Amino acid sequence: MSRPLTADRLQAGRSFLFVPGDRPDRFDKAVATGADVVILDLEDAVAAPDKDRAREHVAAWLGTGNSAVVRINAPGTPWCDDDLAVATRFGAPVMVPKSDDPAVLADVARRTAGESFLIPLVETAAGIERAVEVCATNGAVRVALGNVDLAGQLGIAHDDHVALTYARSRLVSASAAVGLCAPIDGVTTAVKDLAALTADVAYARRLGFTGKLCIHPGQVAVVAERFAPTESEREWARSVVAAGDSVTVVDGHMVDKPVLERARRILCADRPAPH
Repeated sequence: MSRPLTADRLQAGRSFLFVPGDRPDRFDKAVATGADVVILDLEDAVAAPDKDRAREHVAAWLGTGNSAVVRINAPGTPWCDDDLAVATRFGAPVMVPKSDDPAVLADVARRTAGESFLIPLVETAAGIERAVEVCATNGAVRVALGNVDLAGQLGIAHDDHVALTYARSRLVSASAAVGLCAPIDGVTTAVKDLAALTADVAYARRLGFTGKLCIHPGQVAVVAERFAPTESEREWARSVVAAGDSVTVVDGHMVDKPVLERARRILCADRPAPH
């Protein structure tokens, strides 16, 4: 049985593993991968004729005391209300696709009545441009990037780092502006390409992301490892914290309050996500 997904777990998570909602045989296997957060997907991974049955599978699994994020179908679709009702019934965090209208997100939050945390999935140009308002949604604990859908709308390759730099940086900045933790990066679709996955994590991490959506169990361990602070970062952070709270110099560089706060964040991130 998986443990409840608290706000702390969602905020500290590095690896977020999707599993199709119509494949209940994979739910426990997804938990066993060690992913920080499992996402039961009722949207893109499930064909329209199978939506209702997938929702039943998700409800049955959550009903036995398990915990996962539920990616519902987008607001305005025929399945959204029923999906949201199931997630709310079990207090499961909700990933909201196509999160680009603050009013719609506010309505989703209202309908959960505080029972479910929200993870807005930003995957449209409108969502990127309204990133601050999306991040400020009541009940939102973290946002995620839907790079594939966004790239499709923009007419660019979803794995082009340069082309999506603006979108990624805007989500990082918007999250910080409203006091959310750093966002979750989008997927690497080349599931067997370790080099591509490693490069994607390195780039996202450089821009300020601290977690990533995974679509294959084989990606989980790599994502968790690569988002962890490096040994050199840990050594630097320990030396800065050890120097105390006053303005000082460490290894030839001035250390003041912002630098000290960054060092403390690194040491905090070095702790595994609570399970």
